[in-house]
Amino acid sequence: MLNRAKACGTGNFWLTASLLLASAFVFAQPAAFAQASTSTKTDRWLHVRVVNSDNKSETVRVNVPLELAESILPTINKERLHNGKITIDEGHINDVDLHAVMNAVKNAKDGEYVTVQNSDQDVRVAKQGGHLFVHVRDKSRGEHSKHSEVEVKIPMHVIDALLSAGKNELDVVAALRALAQQGDTELVSVKDQDSTIRVWVDSKNVGD
Repeated sequence: MLNRAKACGTGNFWLTASLLLASAFVFAQPAAFAQASTSTKTDRWLHVRVVNSDNKSETVRVNVPLELAESILPTINKERLHNGKITIDEGHINDVDLHAVMNAVKNAKDGEYVTVQNSDQDVRVAKQGGHLFVHVRDKSRGEHSKHSEVEVKIPMHVIDALLSAGKNELDVVAALRALAQQGDTELVSVKDQDSTIRVWVDSKNVGD
């Protein structure tokens, strides 16, 4: 059983990693739309949808062929994104050895591994059917505010690819290649009082 510190570190890590991954594809948006017409119906597409909660008429949709994203991301160098990799802020992982944690989870039986409930966060980490599930509920804004929730569902082989770059980096391009072998799946759902974000993969060239 993982201890409390590892649980909080893992939850915060996936919250940060998921949002950084979505941001990386937003950076690639102009080039993606410029070249999307060359894609075929058999391509796998990554979709990102962001809806402003205050003004529901304000929506951002990004639909990118995975093959195109693999080509574009290594050319972008912005803040933590460089050469198709994202540098992890060490302050968000609380000295947790993520490679050791993921290797342990990968080799373990399916089940719910971590449940943490405190005044600031509820965190749940589970493995089922070859996928890692992370649910984080942030209660730090107070009992009268709308709580933010993050749900992450990632195939284990995609996580292996994502962590293949090294201790303090996420290899997004390697993860995309692994995702291209995956069926339709929802990866990330984020809901808070400001906006909702959804990230998913399917074979459609338009988002919902």
